Amino acid sequence: MTIDAFLGMGIAGMICILAGFLLIQTHKVTADSLLYDVLNFVGSALLVIYGLAGKAWPFVILNGVFALYSLYDIVKDLQGTHTSKVRKG
Repeated sequence: MTIDAFLGMGIAGMICILAGFLLIQTHKVTADSLLYDVLNFVGSALLVIYGLAGKAWPFVILNGVFALYSLYDIVKDLQGTHTSKVRKG
């Protein structure tokens, strides 16, 4: 792969993460939303690939953990067992 391809992945990952963040901030989705989890997973996975290309290990670890947790939430969403972690009061 070329450097431009990795840069494209990094930019696409950043856009996914920012889109999820903006959707949360504008109350278009909740943190329990499948769309939010998918955006975070795809974005983080792309950023892991980008980080691996640049050997940015702290970046890879951070986004790897974020991707795995988002994948866990996606599985829970699809099983219908995802419950809100926020207490309502």
